Amino acid sequence: MRPPLRKLPALGAPLLLLACATIGPPKPPSLDLPKPPSDLRAKRKGDKVTLTWTVPTTTTDRQAARSLGPTRICRGVEPKFEQCGTPVGQAPGPARTTVTQKTGSYTDILSGNLQSENSSAFIAYAVEVLNADGRGAGLSNQVRVPSVKALPPPKDFTAQVTGQGVVLSWTGVTPSTPSQVRLVYRVYRRLEGAQQQILVSEVPAGPDQAFTLTDSSIEWEKTFEYHAETVTILSSAGQPEARVESDDSPEVKVFADDVFPPAVPSGLQAVFSGPGQQPFIDLIWAPVTDVDLDGYYIYRHEEGTPPVKLNAQPVKTPAYRDTSVAAGKSYLYSVSAVDVRGNESARSEEAGERVP
Repeated sequence: MRPPLRKLPALGAPLLLLACATIGPPKPPSLDLPKPPSDLRAKRKGDKVTLTWTVPTTTTDRQAARSLGPTRICRGVEPKFEQCGTPVGQAPGPARTTVTQKTGSYTDILSGNLQSENSSAFIAYAVEVLNADGRGAGLSNQVRVPSVKALPPPKDFTAQVTGQGVVLSWTGVTPSTPSQVRLVYRVYRRLEGAQQQILVSEVPAGPDQAFTLTDSSIEWEKTFEYHAETVTILSSAGQPEARVESDDSPEVKVFADDVFPPAVPSGLQAVFSGPGQQPFIDLIWAPVTDVDLDGYYIYRHEEGTPPVKLNAQPVKTPAYRDTSVAAGKSYLYSVSAVDVRGNESARSEEAGERVP
């Protein structure tokens, strides 16, 4: 007698479906070629060209870059070039690649034979990032810098603290420039110990060689460092302006110690109140416009006696009423200005008035 057939659990279909889900064409291995940068930038200063770019974190096949080698620096004298040829240098690869974007940089020195008298000549740059095996996916975007010779920085650059601010002086350069080239001088200020530089002013060059500029935007009682540069500005039809900066002048340091009093008040007038009122003499004068003005002191004396200060604290407006006057006497008044650091000006010319 045959044993009866036993019913098996219905698991075959799900198992078959699971097995089918794992079947697929194998993925080709990644070539690990770094994606070429597209944000290469170039800045020229003197005979130095500084290149910067974002180090790629992905490959051309959209995989994470596992390892990066050096970056080749490519330079050409034509407006565009297709291949790097012999690189002018290379920037080392990062110690390791992460998802965090990093910036690569390289400084190229332009030799004398690469610098030109032709203001319309340019030098082109591109970079090629390689993998650990020394293979790359091609050139980055290309950038250009003018190859015209950079001018020297201003000479005899000095700084002196005055009551109006820091007075900066220098001697300009004397090149013969074509009509499409113009020169300006840029003066920069930096607070001692800080990294940020502030452009104080841009002064056009002219036939005179002696230049003076007053920086009145300083904060008193702080130390500043100044330098200047000569900037060559190139213009050509249909093209944006190109600029070539010189090297910096030697830096000069000044301590902005405010020991300078405000301007002396002027136009002082003294007027008696008139009969029928409590006696007083009103004083008015032209306001002093110094930005750090704190107020005014008023001085009074009679003929043959020394002046005496009438107010212990500075008055804030250019007016004062003297109520401590006596009938039958004549008074002489003068006014001084004082700033927030206590620097007091000389006294104004005197104004007199008699009390009947």
